[in-house]
Amino acid sequence: MDMKKRIHLELRNRTPSDVRELVLDNCRSVEGKIEGLTAEFVNLEFLSLINVGLISVSNLPKLGKLKKLEFSDNRISGGLDVLAEKLPNLTHLNLSGNKLKDISTLEPLKKLDNLKSLDLFNCEVTNLNDYRESVFKLLPQLTYLDGYDMEDREASDSDGEVDGDGVDDDEDEEGEEEEDEDGEEEDFDEEEDDEEDEEEVEGEEDDEEGSGEDEEEDFGQDGEVDEEDEDEDEDEDEAETGKGEKRKRDPEDEDDEDDDEDDD
Repeated sequence: MDMKKRIHLELRNRTPSDVRELVLDNCRSVEGKIEGLTAEFVNLEFLSLINVGLISVSNLPKLGKLKKLEFSDNRISGGLDVLAEKLPNLTHLNLSGNKLKDISTLEPLKKLDNLKSLDLFNCEVTNLNDYRESVFKLLPQLTYLDGYDMEDREASDSDGEVDGDGVDDDEDEEGEEEEDEDGEEEDFDEEEDDEEDEEEVEGEEDDEEGSGEDEEEDFGQDGEVDEEDEDEDEDEDEAETGKGEKRKRDPEDEDDEDDDEDDD
């Protein structure tokens, strides 16, 4: 896909002035030059043209608000004076993987007063003796070269990075904090619901146990009462049986007494 068509697709029915981030990586440049990008992108802050076959940056329009520019993996060998003319507020420049060979080709970058970070990975210039010292001396406004400062301390991820969506990092952090708070509140509510459910279940179990104990007690009392009734019935039956036996024995005893008298 050529660069003009890619820019048209990236607009997505927006006007150029609405765009703050434009990524055109891996598209095709015509004759190694920028094409289709105009000064209408007045609010553009981030531009990425990685691996598009650029040889020259001469067609770069004036972009007064651009802060971060990605030119890595192209074939740029010089002509960087255009950057100082067209991008006065540039803070981050990535020229990794280009054809830059001499420190002198970087001299036009001295005019970029706001430039804080410069990346030259995989450029031949990095093989020169005293490369880092020479670049920091040439560009005193630089804070980081290839991701490290003069004391070899690594750059932090948040150091002056431009958010492509145009939203400040502070706002993102506030949004994340609000989401975390909402999430914690929801978790707290869920825990309360779980505790209430557990209490209800425990209450039901206690009621069931209590009712079971009452039934056992009632059953035990009824059983004892029934046993006492049975004992009383047995005693009455025995008493009646004893009386009957006595009644039966009385006539016999009288006959025996009569016989004894006759013998006398």
